Amino acid sequence: MRAARGGYVLLRCLFIALASVTACASAQPSSTAVWRRGETMEPSSFDPHKVSTVAEGRVLDELYEGLTVYDGEGRLRPGVAASWDVSADAMTYTFHLRPEARWSNGDPVTAEDFAYAFRRLMDPATGAKYASILYTVKNAQAVNTGGLPVAALGVSAPDAHTFVIALEHPASYLPAQLTHFTALPLHRAEIERWGDGFARPGRMVTNGPFTLAAYVPHDRIEMRRNRLFREAAQVALDAEVFYPLEDASAGLRRYLAGELDSFPGVPVDEIAFARAHLGRELHIAPSLGSYFYAFDCREPPFDDARVRNALALVVDRDFLAGTIWGGTMRPGFSFVPPGIPGYDPPTTATWKDDSRFSREDEARRLLAEAGYGRDRPLRLTFRTNQSENHRQTAVAIADMWRVLGVETEFIVTDAATHYAFLASDKPYDVIRSGWFADFADAENYLFLAESGNRGLNYAHFSDPGYDALMRAARAEGDDAKREAILHRAEAILLAKEPFLVLMSYEAVNLVSPRLKGWSENILDHHPGRYVSLSP
Repeated sequence: MRAARGGYVLLRCLFIALASVTACASAQPSSTAVWRRGETMEPSSFDPHKVSTVAEGRVLDELYEGLTVYDGEGRLRPGVAASWDVSADAMTYTFHLRPEARWSNGDPVTAEDFAYAFRRLMDPATGAKYASILYTVKNAQAVNTGGLPVAALGVSAPDAHTFVIALEHPASYLPAQLTHFTALPLHRAEIERWGDGFARPGRMVTNGPFTLAAYVPHDRIEMRRNRLFREAAQVALDAEVFYPLEDASAGLRRYLAGELDSFPGVPVDEIAFARAHLGRELHIAPSLGSYFYAFDCREPPFDDARVRNALALVVDRDFLAGTIWGGTMRPGFSFVPPGIPGYDPPTTATWKDDSRFSREDEARRLLAEAGYGRDRPLRLTFRTNQSENHRQTAVAIADMWRVLGVETEFIVTDAATHYAFLASDKPYDVIRSGWFADFADAENYLFLAESGNRGLNYAHFSDPGYDALMRAARAEGDDAKREAILHRAEAILLAKEPFLVLMSYEAVNLVSPRLKGWSENILDHHPGRYVSLSP
């Protein structure tokens, strides 16, 4: 065993040496600056209305520009909209578009491009699973659920450079919300020409800093600088290439060999190695991400909160965060992660500070009340994707559940299949999930559990009291009172446990010293338009 381990360490050192040689070679003059970006999964689509993950959002951020954007330091900035006005009652936002904004084919970007995209998003025929994030728009939920025609959606384009959004309720976070990929404009003529096949190289017309040049499934996504982008002169990169690598070990190897300039993650069993050998190339920083499992609350036994609570009580989150994840996670006892301005600290589980033994006793009592025990063990099937970090977490939790006599079977798939299943509405027992902030507000986490959130409420949780609190929070114009209501909603969520909260994410990235302009930020947002490569 020691000899094999020592040989592996030597091999890794050789990778570092190879990376140094590659860095020396890449220091030679080059006619192009190409950011070689590792990514954690294969995109299911390049259509902004057909995707749902952070990894897919990172790709779309390079291809499109919305009304507002986050810059390289995670700060909110004007995008296609140079400015905006808010009505006295805070129910209408008027955005003033830049006349110089252009599509990659030379057409001007107009207010109607946004109006068309918003209507397509909410059209039930589109089937956009993420449409609920923009239910802040007037009549959006009614349109999306078929109760009103698409024309009733509260968006309008009085002229080419003015886009108006009427709101369902006051939402001071709307400018931040509009950075999300669901709020991107679309080039209507190409969609009408190609239908759902518009989002392919050679067809796709975009308005962002890069255009889609080539896509080789399970290999690479090639992008070229968009010469017609309104700030093309400020974009230093000539191209970006995304390499989808769900296997974090493969990502680490390719980074060490100099084949990648960045990779968003490190295998948990390689964290110590990365800390020891990569120095400042390893970035670990706070992030607005929550790691949890979802229970299918529609069918027995997970329609019983006692079963869900019992499974939550016996999980050792300190062990998961410190040992399994090598200190790159924080133990999680709240659904909303720490760090949300105005909301921090979040509400935590009432049993957070109880001893492990008292929690186990309570879990046994709850399971016995629900009819499970030695003579009738609880059997469940757990679904996860095949990233080694997620697999190791699932195995560790299944081992913790054994103290209750729980028997666990696993279904492990690739990430694309896993997320497609999440979106499919098919029944399951327990499934790995998680959430990274689309914008820094507790609403962006708590809306996941609303009964009307058909596309993203993976637990199929339904609680009238919870829904009422979320409605009350949206109607409340006083920020402090609104946050207090959201805290009450989070307390309900933690008590009924449709989502098994486990950890809060730290953002882990491998970043080459060649990358300039890459900055740590709480959103873990790193757009290529702000990045350059040193010789």
